[in-house]
Amino acid sequence: MFIRLVMVLFLALMPVSRAFALEVATPVGGSTSLEETSGAQADGPGSLGDSENNEDVSDPLEPFNRAMFVINDFIYSYVVKPLSHVYAAVTPEIFRTAIKNFFHNLSMPKHLVNAFLQGKPDVAGRELFRFVINTTVGVLGFYDAAEQMFDMKPGNEDAGQTLGAYGIGDGVYINWPIFGPSNIRDSFGLVGDTLLNPLSYVPSDMWARTGIRGFQNVNSNSLKLGEYESLKEAALDPYTAVRDAYLQTRRKQIRE
Repeated sequence: MFIRLVMVLFLALMPVSRAFALEVATPVGGSTSLEETSGAQADGPGSLGDSENNEDVSDPLEPFNRAMFVINDFIYSYVVKPLSHVYAAVTPEIFRTAIKNFFHNLSMPKHLVNAFLQGKPDVAGRELFRFVINTTVGVLGFYDAAEQMFDMKPGNEDAGQTLGAYGIGDGVYINWPIFGPSNIRDSFGLVGDTLLNPLSYVPSDMWARTGIRGFQNVNSNSLKLGEYESLKEAALDPYTAVRDAYLQTRRKQIRE
């Protein structure tokens, strides 16, 4: 029973640090900023390079964070990555992309509400339009009709960005076990995003909800295999690379 619980938690909380960092550091429709990240590494540990986000990095918990990074890296290498490879081998990419689209369509409340709270009515309207089009023409969101037909790319507004838009700074950087890179502000934002996630209200037991979340994350990670490895190879210090990629992109998202 204990082993079953541990495995389900691994599945539910994936992707771990590197996958989450890449997801955050890669805006939807964009690509991972490996050049920027490796450039920051060239400037020395803890540096954000000459990017527009030339702000101090508050990492007083670095010893703890590095330890968690090692643990998360181990989980990724020996649990997440092999599982995702097997899943990708037996599931055609077209189906995995459709599943990713379906789950993103379900996340509309998070993007819509946070766009409004950030004072972006145009973005909120776009999210609502995308949801209507994708749910109908896109068959419950499995096909991203809004992007394919109207060139309306999916948004990425979340509660952490909303807090940042109201002047709340990063706070201390934290590399959470399993969850991966974050900071004080985004950790509180995650609570708000969870409340806006329809999957949080699925009328089923914990195992069913956990299984759904796990499946979603395995599917998402299967579409990004190799990205974390590329980030590690391009960096002198993988820990600093993931941290800086996360902080750079979050600051950029808040400014936009």
